[in-house]
Order: sequence, then C-alpha cells, then structure tokens
Amino acid sequence: MKLQVLLEPSEAGGYTVSVPSLPGCISEGESIEDALSNIREAIALYLEPTEDSLSAIDGAIVREIVV
Repeated sequence: MKLQVLLEPSEAGGYTVSVPSLPGCISEGESIEDALSNIREAIALYLEPTEDSLSAIDGAIVREIVV
C-alpha cells in the first residue's frame, strides 16, 4: 500500500508528519528519517483492527486481504 505523507517543520524543531488520507494519523520525529519511521508505526497501528470491532456484528465473516 502506498500513502502520501505530509512533513512539516515543527516550531520546537524536528518534523510533524501526517497522513491526509488517514484522519488523525499524526506523528513526529527529530529528523525526516525519524519522522518517517514513526509515521510507519502510526499507520500500522491506525490500520490494525481491534478484536472488539471485528466481533461487534453478529454473523460477520472476517477475512484478511492484502492490498
């Protein structure tokens, strides 16, 4: 999966990075490399389903796909 991220210089130093297509998915880093590493982790957590959300619908079938 490819996602565009937006890196912005932070007033306190370093960078703030966000993912426009994933509202609320934001991270920071001291350098561009740190910020990109941190946002990769944030994206993985953002996209990770929770057990509660999967079992909330009676009769739902859960499958995993790769995109």
